[in-house]
Amino acid sequence: MHVFIAGANGQIGQYLLRELADSDHEARALIRHPDQGPELQKLGATETVQGDLEHDCSEAMRGCDVVIFTAGSGPHTGPDKTVDVDQDGAIRLMDRAKAMGIKRFIIVSSMRAEEPEKGPEKLRHYLQAKRNADEHLKHSGLNYTIVRPGQLTNDEGTGKVAVSARLEDFGKIPRQDVARVLLAVLDSDATINRVFDVVSGETPVPDALAGL
Repeated sequence: MHVFIAGANGQIGQYLLRELADSDHEARALIRHPDQGPELQKLGATETVQGDLEHDCSEAMRGCDVVIFTAGSGPHTGPDKTVDVDQDGAIRLMDRAKAMGIKRFIIVSSMRAEEPEKGPEKLRHYLQAKRNADEHLKHSGLNYTIVRPGQLTNDEGTGKVAVSARLEDFGKIPRQDVARVLLAVLDSDATINRVFDVVSGETPVPDALAGL
């Protein structure tokens, strides 16, 4: 499949490019600045295309079969930028993908995004933005998968996770393993039109997803 990655220059996105490089899929990485292109191609991007999630990225997606949205405004931006990217940017991309005939949309959300009012006060605006994007995707008509990882770490991935529609314990997960989950989602029909939490666990990623 031709995979369009929004957020390819982020930490999960870069891990995902490495994973895709060893797969049968081709990765098109969205970049904001031309100087990001060469490094992402070294990581595994088949091609890069310049665009901005705060504007129309239709042409950047043309010819792709699936969109993976792993972009984020980052922890050092205010609520306005979180809404611009994590919510409105994601929703805009969903709507354009649907209009262009792209069938599949995979998004990285967050555990507890479904109940932002229960999250830490400083994170509620972020969780609300994620919830709004998730809800839009569920009603978009696209074949969706919403991946909700726990606390992200930079530890080396183990390739083993725990997944469920809802995990009661808020755990941690390396970004590398989130990328492995995203790759496995591409090849798993069991994840179509599913929402699931994921943290580090004892089950290899493909087996964990097959059990959803």
